[in-house]
Amino acid sequence: MSTHNRISNERITSITIVGGGCAGWMAAAALATYLGKGATIRLVESEEIGIVGVGEASVPHMKLFNGQWLGIDEAEFVKRTQATAKLGIQFNDWARIGDRYFHGFGAIGRSIGPLPFHQFWLKLHLAGRAGPIGDYSPQTVMAPRNRFAPGDRNASPQSPLADIAYAYHFDAGLYARYLRDLAERRGVRRIEGKIVQVNQRAGDGYIESVTLESGESIGGELFIDCSGFRGLLIEQTLQTGYVDWSHWLPCDRALAVPSASTAPLTPYTRAKAQAAGWQWRIPLQQRVGNGHVYSSRHISDDEAAATLLANLDGEALAEPRLLRFTTGMRRKFWNKNVVALGLAAGFLEPLESTSIYLAQSGITRLLSLFPTRDPNPLLAERYNSESVFEYERVRDFLILHYHATQRDDTPFWNHCRTMAVPDTLREAMDLFRTDGRYFRNGEDFFALPSWVQVMLGQRIVPRGYHPIVDEMPEGKLVDHVEGMRAVLAQAVGTMPTHEEWIARHWTAFTKSR
Repeated sequence: MSTHNRISNERITSITIVGGGCAGWMAAAALATYLGKGATIRLVESEEIGIVGVGEASVPHMKLFNGQWLGIDEAEFVKRTQATAKLGIQFNDWARIGDRYFHGFGAIGRSIGPLPFHQFWLKLHLAGRAGPIGDYSPQTVMAPRNRFAPGDRNASPQSPLADIAYAYHFDAGLYARYLRDLAERRGVRRIEGKIVQVNQRAGDGYIESVTLESGESIGGELFIDCSGFRGLLIEQTLQTGYVDWSHWLPCDRALAVPSASTAPLTPYTRAKAQAAGWQWRIPLQQRVGNGHVYSSRHISDDEAAATLLANLDGEALAEPRLLRFTTGMRRKFWNKNVVALGLAAGFLEPLESTSIYLAQSGITRLLSLFPTRDPNPLLAERYNSESVFEYERVRDFLILHYHATQRDDTPFWNHCRTMAVPDTLREAMDLFRTDGRYFRNGEDFFALPSWVQVMLGQRIVPRGYHPIVDEMPEGKLVDHVEGMRAVLAQAVGTMPTHEEWIARHWTAFTKSR
């Protein structure tokens, strides 16, 4: 065999991560865990630059990443990051002022054969004989009652109570610190310093090294850009380009402020629509995270701050911090020998708490497609195509919240209601409006229950239902649908409160030490 055709399997042994925060330290911990001692992993960050750190809510994928991927004990994580449970998001005033609905994680009811539960519910709902869709999902029954349990191990696998999907609210700064400790124990070297120069290889433009303010030069075969919105490597150096989606997701600023805790400790995020955006409320153990996401074309920063502070449940613990952003993504997530993660890769605003998930997804995708020293462009192409697909599907789901509204009380909501949307979203809305069908597109992160809950919550009510439903006898249909509501109502009544669950985790962690 000629040397030209010989397949190289020489491992990359030198990786440099630029930037810390959650994205940087998640990448460092995962790479150290799976590449072992055969790789030198360095993370360069500057205390002077700091991190954005407003993301304090997650999606259920975080349990998988923490537990199965990194081997993190849940009780320790809850204690170290001041975490609470998150069953979903309560949306207030989105379709109309006064409306309230819940996007809960996990399944709705129990499917029969090829049909999801909501199709059976639809027939009764359209006849005025069923309760709200939230009565048939464990999360949406538990959340308003402030109950929480991770599932009943004694329940049958078919039971909706067997494995309850949930995520976390947590302190992003504490999580980054915790991951740093874990990564350093597994061999990652942290280098403090500000990068003043990025050095490219002659000929192909690959990144060769970064130079610090101290004069030290840090090389690498693969660079991970976690430098935040500025994209020091992926954009400022490689000029990869950015796809701007602000015409569909018009909010471009956020003000964040912590406030004092108030009872009860709710196991859900609250997203309340405001005149030119929306406001989040994320309860942690010792404080509440709040923020106002808004369009600067429709409201001033001072007005946005006043709105935020006027709608806190407790006393503000600091002055609001302003963040500017442009919703969108890089044209390439992997360019030459740079892979962008976190805010350096793109930002789709915090409405459905996807920022940390998208970084984790990028990390696991990188490990799956990890290159050798001989560049294989097919790996980067696959990484980029999968990333674009994922960002575009999350984008459509977020646009749905803004566009499917009946509000016409402000210029902002008039714009959102009347704007043109991507064809992929338009088709999904039209199909659901006909008979409640939604077809998951490939590895679309948001599954059928999420789309169903949000479309119904945003007042997209189907005109009909799947024709196969009519084959079920009326009595059996009622028993199936209403039996589910009764089972959930009874089971949730026996669950501990959210505060009791937190206390048990604290106790378990303390005893284990």
